[in-house]
Amino acid sequence: MRFALPLIALASLSACGGGGDTGGNGSAAAPVANVAAPAGQKWSDMVAVTPEGGYRIGNPDAPVKLLEYGSRTCPTCGAFGREGNEPLINNYVSTGKVSFEFRDFAVHGAPDLAAAVLGRCNGTATFFPLLEAMYQDQAATLDRMQALPQAEQARLQSIPPLQAVSAWADAAGFVDFVKQRGVPEAKARQCLADQKLLQQVVKITEDGGSVVTGTPTFLINGEKVENAVSWPQIEAALKAAGA
Repeated sequence: MRFALPLIALASLSACGGGGDTGGNGSAAAPVANVAAPAGQKWSDMVAVTPEGGYRIGNPDAPVKLLEYGSRTCPTCGAFGREGNEPLINNYVSTGKVSFEFRDFAVHGAPDLAAAVLGRCNGTATFFPLLEAMYQDQAATLDRMQALPQAEQARLQSIPPLQAVSAWADAAGFVDFVKQRGVPEAKARQCLADQKLLQQVVKITEDGGSVVTGTPTFLINGEKVENAVSWPQIEAALKAAGA
């Protein structure tokens, strides 16, 4: 198996995001009505894998579809997740008007691949809780990675990619992290060695390269939301789209 992704130096971990002052794309759309979930169910409990390999929460036929390409080691993505996850799910996804799809974009190579694969290891039931937990713990994770001796960082970036993914999973503390959240160590290591699972994340990253200029990158109904990386900017764009 060949990964067409660079192993980025730790100094680049802060080189994500973009920023800007606007969150909308043009004129506002007419407001859309709430959509009732099937009897006895909640939209916020409905999670599925999309054909493109992302994970979607909410009404699959929602009139407003929000897509994020994000990196689990990107501080800007982490800030959005910590600030935006709860209001996005509670105020928008739960209404049936908005669905939210997350696609892991491995901007930092092997560390992102390790986190993304472990985030997928238990399937749909724990994908979004693990994503949120990783963002809540992100500062500690980045501190561990930054504290690695230069010689160890160089070693991690010199070993073959498949081995590097597992090595970074240990160095960053990802294996211990998911063990504490319902993913047995044996299963975690099996996922890290699963070339099909790894290639899914690589393909998402390669396919997203034509639209992603930095992480996070957001699209609403297939249209890129320019100059928007924070929750207030994205919320404004959702409202402009009718949510």
